[in-house]
Order: sequence, then C-alpha cells, then structure tokens
Amino acid sequence: MNKKDIANIRKQFKVHNDLLKISEIFNVYIMKETSEIYHHQSQPFEMLEQEQQELFMNNFKKVLTGQLDQKLFELKFQRNVENNSQLILHQGLLSDNSEDWKEQMLLIVEKMLKDKQYEMDIVVTFIRGEYLKPMKRRNEETEENERDAVYSHSFTLCSINKTLDPKKELLFDYVEKKFKYNIVVDPIINLNAPIAGFLFPCFTDHTADVNRILYSAAKPNDIDPDFIETVLNAEETMTAEEDKFVFEEIVKDVTGDQLNTSTLANVYEEINRVVEENEDEEETPTLGYKEVERVLKSSGVEEVNTEKVETAFQKVIDDDKYELKANNIVPKYNSKSIKIDTKVAKISISPQGLSYVKRINFDGKPCLLIEVEEDTVIEGFTMIPEAFGDTKDN
Repeated sequence: MNKKDIANIRKQFKVHNDLLKISEIFNVYIMKETSEIYHHQSQPFEMLEQEQQELFMNNFKKVLTGQLDQKLFELKFQRNVENNSQLILHQGLLSDNSEDWKEQMLLIVEKMLKDKQYEMDIVVTFIRGEYLKPMKRRNEETEENERDAVYSHSFTLCSINKTLDPKKELLFDYVEKKFKYNIVVDPIINLNAPIAGFLFPCFTDHTADVNRILYSAAKPNDIDPDFIETVLNAEETMTAEEDKFVFEEIVKDVTGDQLNTSTLANVYEEINRVVEENEDEEETPTLGYKEVERVLKSSGVEEVNTEKVETAFQKVIDDDKYELKANNIVPKYNSKSIKIDTKVAKISISPQGLSYVKRINFDGKPCLLIEVEEDTVIEGFTMIPEAFGDTKDN
C-alpha cells in the first residue's frame, strides 16, 4: 500500500458512511497478571450507540495514521510457517459465520499471549467490514453517480489498546452540600493511542493483496519485532530511521568517512531525483549496491567501484542483496531533515540547502560558512554584514 491507498481507506472511517460497512466488532479483555483472556464480547457494530461508534472510528483512524516505514509497515507473510496467521486471517475473511470469524480471531489473540507478559491490562479489538471504492468519478454532464459501480473489498482490522487506572477525584455534592471522594474502580480503555494494530489484507489501488499485511506500530520507528515475527508471521522489516542509518554507514565505509558538503548535497539531490521519477509508481524505488555505486559516482565521489560498495553492504548489514528504500534516505527533500551538530550550535537544513554550506578555516579556527541570498533575521533583528579577512577553504 502506498500513502494514497492508506489515506483513501482511513478517511472512510466515519459514522454513517455508505462506503464503509462494519458488520461486527469483537472486543477481547486480557489481564496483565495472568496474560489470559478475562472476557470477550461481540456484537453488530450498528448496535453500538453513536457516541461509542465515534470513539471506535477515531481509534481505527489512529491505527491507520502515520508515515510508511516509520509507523505503518506493509509486510510480506513468511512462507512455510505452522499455524500461519495469513491462513487464519484469510479463513476469517472468507467466513460468513460470525462464530467462525470470532474463533479465528481468538487464535490470533492466543498467539499474542504466548510467552508474553503485558505491563497493563489490554483490550484487543477486531472489526470486519467492507470497503467500497467507486470505479470512476462523478460525471457532471451525464449525471452519472460515481457510486453506481464500486470495487468491494472485505477486510479485518485489529487495534490493541492499553488500559489506564481510573482517576481519583474530589467532588462537591450540591444537594448534600459536602465534599466527596470519588472512587471509580473500572479501568479506562485508552482508545486514543493504540499500542499496535494491523489491517488485512493490503489494498493497492482497487486490488486486495492477501500476501501482505499492514502493521501499525505504537510510535514512529519503534516496531515490535516479536509481534511481527511470532504473531503476524511476517518477514522482518527495517524502519525508515534504520534504513537511513544503514545508508550513511555504507557511504562512510566507501568514502573513508570523508565527504565535503557539495558532494554530499549531490548525493541527496541524485537520490531525490530517483524518488521524484518514481513517485507515480506503485512500488517504492529502492537502491541496491549497484544503484548506490551509480549515485556515488554521479555525485562526484572518487575511487568508487562495485567491489567496494558491495563489500560495504556486506560489512554494514551483512547482506549484499539488501535494497534501501530511496524515500527513507531522503524522506522530504524540502524539509529541514539534515542536522549539522557543533558544540556551539545545532542547525537543521534541507538537502538542497546543503550546497550553500562550506567548512572553512578562519583565523586558524574551523568555521561554517553559509551562503544566503537575503537578509538574515535573528529574533526579529536583521543582521548587519561584518567584514573579515581572507579565508582559506579547509
């Protein structure tokens, strides 16, 4: 799934929307002390009060919110795994019987509880529904309705939420005219911040892909490898942060950790060009060792060859066949995504602005020189140009 596919289904999660039909909701309460199911309950989603529906809809949106490879991850299922979650979820998806579907979902919960001790009580919520996507846009001339023909996709979504201790409050009773200590023993289910979740199957444009699952992490770049491997039975993945780190380490290894700012700016510009050329493609552009070699050579890095780059891949990630996602290396080309750290200042700059930064020696001291095309303002004050002696580039 790309960000457009995810955005399209996420925006459908609202009450009284005829493009999204949730048939059933299934809640499972798990006790932290025993890591066992304390209670589970299912009912038609439409039987919930509207306020409850809105709470859950907001929760489901949270599961589908975040950047790809940071908080949301499209994962491939592993092959030849016993008790495979892909088969469990697919059987549940194909089932017309409510009890059969719940039985399959409880199998997923059992996998969550195996050798797992949670720090708090948790609630696992499953819904099954149907996502309808119009085949074409509304035609104003013929008054043809865009919803006359739709693609229909069945899905299961899971949200895992922790519970919070009830608040202890002091109340004032107007009738009896006295203060009262309010004691509430029921735990609060925190639907505003899911700790994990997933959507099955994945959707690309108007096609369902049962060989992939969309995993949602609690926080950006903070995945649960054990959940991915043992619960979802999916292949391991790298976060955007890890991808970027791997790329930087590979470049350091190839260049001997020596690179001037203009060359580094060329590297990011070349990768951004790859991203822009493929932005309309369904598949995310990737960089294997051969593509990294081409990028470095075209950016002006000297003494680069295939063997050196391939060896760097093997040394850094122990896999010369690994492919880095170009979007993860330069996530947002126009954002301030590059950090320059010194003892006296921390500067954020966009990759395209890196070519305006030079490291120079001035009066025998290393300095940063930043070329600007307009007045520089600090705390509302426009800086006055200062004259200084000749500099010598380091």
